[in-house]
Amino acid sequence: MPETQSNRVGQLRVFEGAVAIVTGGASGIGKSLGEALAESGCEVVLADVDGELANNAADAIGSRGLKATAASVDVTNFAAISKTIDETVKRCGRLDYLFNNAGISISGEVLAHRIEDWDRILDVNLRGVINGIQAAYPVFVSQGFGHIVNTASTRGLVPVPLSVSYGATKAAVISISKSLRAEAASAGVRVSVLCPGAIKTPMLLGGRYHQDLQPELGAAQRKNWQRVRPMDPDIFARKALRQIARNKPIIVIPSWWRLIWWLDRTSPRLSILLAQKQFERLKRSTVARKN
Repeated sequence: MPETQSNRVGQLRVFEGAVAIVTGGASGIGKSLGEALAESGCEVVLADVDGELANNAADAIGSRGLKATAASVDVTNFAAISKTIDETVKRCGRLDYLFNNAGISISGEVLAHRIEDWDRILDVNLRGVINGIQAAYPVFVSQGFGHIVNTASTRGLVPVPLSVSYGATKAAVISISKSLRAEAASAGVRVSVLCPGAIKTPMLLGGRYHQDLQPELGAAQRKNWQRVRPMDPDIFARKALRQIARNKPIIVIPSWWRLIWWLDRTSPRLSILLAQKQFERLKRSTVARKN
């Protein structure tokens, strides 16, 4: 529905009294975002493919006297995410935020990928975000307010070997977010993209939503991530909400990752060379351990 003054029902709430949906809200960054939003006075819907885990997370928030419900949602299914959004708006009378956060990771060289691996990560990480946008954006335009927050990654900003498929999806999410932000501004709709660095989540540690196509290399890569002291997801969520409240377009946390991003923009050739050298060292160390 095109925006008109008559179909505006209010203004975006930050965050007291707001309503937010967080996909992938049962664990990791999504769970921490849901908790931080609820603590800030927001009514939160934790949408996750694991309905039981989402219920547990929502119950834990509710036990503290805060507002949270759960929804079993596969983000690759447009009808499912659309239904959750419609039901939330009908029940609450509004929707202030959609956090397109659900995602998976696959590590390994491109030679180790099958086309099915590409299909899977594209479906969840990219089509899942597209489905959320296409379901929520018309609602936000009709209201005259709303904030779409897409979770990408620093691996979508800089070259990271062994994360080619993952980085490709996150780079696409960053591009979508930037262009949609420009397009949506005149309708009163905000768009931000989160670019986490190393965050201590089950995915980073090799949990159920991560797949190693080359286990030895994957284990070595995770060991490297541990050296940069991954941030606790609860700390990440609180920092992220502060920047979302300020309507920042691209949110890079921890902040020191901005230096790596700056280097990549300033000297792409050097950035790629450094990534190449790191990858070669990783492969050599893996071969040495096997021998």
